[in-house]
Amino acid sequence: MWKYLSRAVSLSLAMLAAVLLSGAQADAAKIKVAGIYTQPIQQKWDARLHLALLAAEKAGEIEYAFSEKVANTDYVRVLREYADSGVSLVVGEAFGISKEARAVADDYPEVAFLMGDPFEPHGKNFAVFDNYIHEPCYLMGMIAATMTKSNKIGMVGGYPIGEVNRLFHAFMNGARSVNPDVQFKVNFIGSWYDPPKAKEAAFAQIEAGVDVLYAERAGVVDAARDKGIVAFGNVNDMNKEENGTDVVVTSALWHMESAINNAIAEVKAGSFKAANYKEWTMMAKGGATLAPYYEFDSKLSDDIKGKVEKVKADILSGAFTVEINDNEPKSTY
Repeated sequence: MWKYLSRAVSLSLAMLAAVLLSGAQADAAKIKVAGIYTQPIQQKWDARLHLALLAAEKAGEIEYAFSEKVANTDYVRVLREYADSGVSLVVGEAFGISKEARAVADDYPEVAFLMGDPFEPHGKNFAVFDNYIHEPCYLMGMIAATMTKSNKIGMVGGYPIGEVNRLFHAFMNGARSVNPDVQFKVNFIGSWYDPPKAKEAAFAQIEAGVDVLYAERAGVVDAARDKGIVAFGNVNDMNKEENGTDVVVTSALWHMESAINNAIAEVKAGSFKAANYKEWTMMAKGGATLAPYYEFDSKLSDDIKGKVEKVKADILSGAFTVEINDNEPKSTY
């Protein structure tokens, strides 16, 4: 009897050891990742990064911590604190402090940095990304050109920087490809998050004759709703996330999951390198898509929907390239 009991105990201990080892191996497979954001996490640009990292955490790939509303004057300190804490990867933004952020990366060669930055990668561990959703913006422009009766479209943006300018130009070029007579009113509000100011800018454009709006910033959709016109969304699904039902025809969506998952995989494999993640934020790699038409699907003609699908297929196959123009766009009337 004791022999069998001893054997059972040994077997139980072996099984327990196996379970504990399996759990330890699973924990070891995770890496620590920090997200550092200059805006409130509700601000949609930072939110897309945050959502992608939350998804990786839910999948068991990472341990995730983040800081929001970190001013540029405090950013370097927070970067160094996370680097000192033992994180393997930092995801954040270096707009306006690129030189300083790169100096931090030089001091922590064992940490991988994936940073929003308009410049080239740096050293061996400072990779960069930007917002390249210009391709679905082109598709939105095609649709918008068929919905304006005045041939005047309004566009309200945050700041005239490359990542915004390229979206506006792509939208304008897409519209012109369908309707060469369309004109544009362009305004920048000088803020990344000021819905009342964006709403007022949109009202002014509507007074100037526009009957379709490109809502690059939050607040524009509210103006469109108040005035009974349609709008097109940016970065997040503004039909569902910004009270856009019956107002937002579709949105150019930004997805950072593919880019961040690639960075995590490279860190785990010990192969992370300073690279430009531009292509990871474009349509071919799943970084950008066009949102559904929702209640507008039946209101759009089969002709324009077919044209959009054709151009989309050509973009994905490489047969058509949407021009990237980072110069500041101007109003055309």
